Amino acid sequence: AALACCAAAQAQSTVQLTGLADMYAGSVKMAGQDRKSVVGSGGMTTSWWGIKGTEDLGSGLKVDFNLTSFMRMDTGEPGRFPGDTFFSRDANIGLNGSFGRIGLGRDKAPNFLPTVLTNPFGDSFTISPLVLHANTPTAAWGGARLTTPADTGWSNMLVYTTPNFGGLTANVYYQFGEQSTPGNKGKKNVGVNALYSSGPLSLTAFYERDQITNPGNGTVMPTKSDWMVGGSYNFNVVKLYATYGQAKVKDLDSKSKTYSLGLDVPVAGTPGTVKAAVARTKYEAATEATRTTATLGYDHFLSKRTDVYTALMYDRVSDASPKTGTSLIAGIRHRF
Repeated sequence: AALACCAAAQAQSTVQLTGLADMYAGSVKMAGQDRKSVVGSGGMTTSWWGIKGTEDLGSGLKVDFNLTSFMRMDTGEPGRFPGDTFFSRDANIGLNGSFGRIGLGRDKAPNFLPTVLTNPFGDSFTISPLVLHANTPTAAWGGARLTTPADTGWSNMLVYTTPNFGGLTANVYYQFGEQSTPGNKGKKNVGVNALYSSGPLSLTAFYERDQITNPGNGTVMPTKSDWMVGGSYNFNVVKLYATYGQAKVKDLDSKSKTYSLGLDVPVAGTPGTVKAAVARTKYEAATEATRTTATLGYDHFLSKRTDVYTALMYDRVSDASPKTGTSLIAGIRHRF
């Protein structure tokens, strides 16, 4: 009887150790930088590991938790960069039911899913043109010019996810600024996104108003509003992607406009796809500048959990010196 009770309790709860390891090697040169040979972590997806769990509470209710951490496989260091919080990928708990999900903690920002779902290189912070323009500063393209200034994850957050209505879901985000100094007490981040998928068609959109930096206990920054719409359509012989978005900082009188195009072409008779993408951003402020980044790659699956890839990337910034750079990498990615 004791064993039967134990088995029943285990059937209602699950805890999973999970993650992804991604390593690459190559020669990298972004616009405005010198060339360097590298062994890096996260060519196609940022490497991470963690623990996830759920418990069935009955009456249609479930509770879930997510504690996941980024890591740099090339050095064995935690986080995406020095000073990154340990559980910067996920640190949240949520209640699920027929009403949707209510979550508390650190979770994905409004910009993340719409960005990674509408480009063929997904969540690559190394070779995806759209992700680079949105989130990754370089020597020639600083943080003020990025589309999304407050990270791909927000801390101290309350997020509500709707049920699925015929392929449509939406998320509403509120990040508490937790500021106590005079004049900053009302500072916060707010946002919303919508995701639609039906057959070969997928559509996404997001809007953010950012006043707090991330990750961790953020600081106040100039208010930036940003939005993007995008989508994809799978014709089977080719999958096409397109996005357009804008970001504005009223205090700095600056604006960024970004569009991107991409495609995935399955290679007949193989478990591989040819990928291509381009993103172009025009930054309008006291001085104007443009950035164009294009990537051509191939991704080949050895199994359901393991793939190898290679990519050639071109990067150009109009006011950089030198203005252009090219990168060539090859890597392997494994999910566990």
